[in-house]
Amino acid sequence: MQILRCPAQMKLLEETLRKSLPTTLPVLGTVMTVARGNPASHEVLVDSWPHFSIVLTRLRPEEHRDPRDYYTNQLSVFYRDEGALQALLAGTEAVTRARAFQILGMQDGLDEAVQKVASARGLKVE
Repeated sequence: MQILRCPAQMKLLEETLRKSLPTTLPVLGTVMTVARGNPASHEVLVDSWPHFSIVLTRLRPEEHRDPRDYYTNQLSVFYRDEGALQALLAGTEAVTRARAFQILGMQDGLDEAVQKVASARGLKVE
């Protein structure tokens, strides 16, 4: 996963996400916030650029104060391919299992994908 920092990339991502509303709404809000100064210390990650399959937004890791806080450790996700979501959850450092977290998304299949990865790893999902 790569972190987007360039204003031109953020603007292009914002325009792309607007075309897929309402399913992109959870990540679009954070993308807009980051592009306009990022007062909340979030970051935007994509699997590849400019042809991405998944967008993940999260609080910067250095801002995490309590690894058990579900509310602070919120992740928002938009994906074009369910396989990209499963790969993100199963094998990247972008989503660490050292902290409790919530995943926000509006796409069909999100819950099933999370349950599938969690059960394969023997993890509990609430």
